[in-house]
Amino acid sequence: MRGDKLIIREEHTKAAQGVAGLLLTQIIDNRRKFIITIAGESGSGKSEIAAVLSEFLTKGGVKNIIFQQDDYFLYPPKTNAEMRRKDITHVGLSEVRLEVLDQNLFDFLEGKENIDKPLVIFDDDLITEETIKPEGIQVIIVEGTYTTILKNAHSHVFIDRTNVDTRKARMLRSREEQDGFLEEILEIEHRIISSHKPKADIIVTRNYDVIMAT
Repeated sequence: MRGDKLIIREEHTKAAQGVAGLLLTQIIDNRRKFIITIAGESGSGKSEIAAVLSEFLTKGGVKNIIFQQDDYFLYPPKTNAEMRRKDITHVGLSEVRLEVLDQNLFDFLEGKENIDKPLVIFDDDLITEETIKPEGIQVIIVEGTYTTILKNAHSHVFIDRTNVDTRKARMLRSREEQDGFLEEILEIEHRIISSHKPKADIIVTRNYDVIMAT
């Protein structure tokens, strides 16, 4: 998504380093295409951890790219916010074209030369399209709230921070109006996203420690 603003802090680097420590040797030794998902609630640090993890992989000689779930929403961000205010039951998995994202990941694994994917232009409230040429890319990092349930991934990372834990980070980001309605949305998302935790392979704890899921 173009126009997204990242605020990378020490804890994001700590988490990314932990994830890289668990996966980098495996990725290098296998020399095969590999997909990592990073999921969590709004403001949990998904985009930031993905960005730093990408840097660690690059330093390790692993060419990679980041896919954002935000590109796969049915409606662009501002329009989607309006849809939610009209009908709060709009909030949830049905807002996102996860099947398109999964297909794009499948195409990558199958060695497709060109991958056509949606692209959100945040400031213009627009969804357009871009073509990714994945030649030479070994790893895709996919970040987004619901990415733990994607089928075409090798390792699912789950950030175990609730909507209460993320309040400060959300206020710093200022992407949405922080009001009672938003808290209702976040509570709905919390119920959905927390149910995905058992599917995760790696957990980033509330304090950004990284552990293997049990």
